[in-house]
Amino acid sequence: MRVALLVIQALLVPFYLAAGSAKLAGAEQMVEFFDRIGAGHWLRYLAGTVEIPGALGLLVPRLAGLAALGLTGLMTGAVITNLVGGTPSLLAAVLLPLVAVLAWGRRERTAALLLTPRGRRARRRRAW
Repeated sequence: MRVALLVIQALLVPFYLAAGSAKLAGAEQMVEFFDRIGAGHWLRYLAGTVEIPGALGLLVPRLAGLAALGLTGLMTGAVITNLVGGTPSLLAAVLLPLVAVLAWGRRERTAALLLTPRGRRARRRRAW
């Protein structure tokens, strides 16, 4: 399972870096797509701003689960927006389960990060 999660991470990082960069750089295809769905450029900037740190977070073992969780939320919104806007995307429908599996597989790290102070492991107190 560990190897499968690492392969998924390795596949997702370049995609999210490229997609986020294209959105923030104003690539013609991205501008046209967001105009077509009627969401405005603010959503394009928001999606790009989430995708790039999410991709970078996937590279950091401690943050990979949290990054995948955030990207799962982003992709859920993307799939819903595409369906409601009448522009179904096969790519979004494929990426959503991949990033969701990654978030699930890294859930213990994410829980440890969120439930302990500053992401540190809980220390046992010594009984004197």
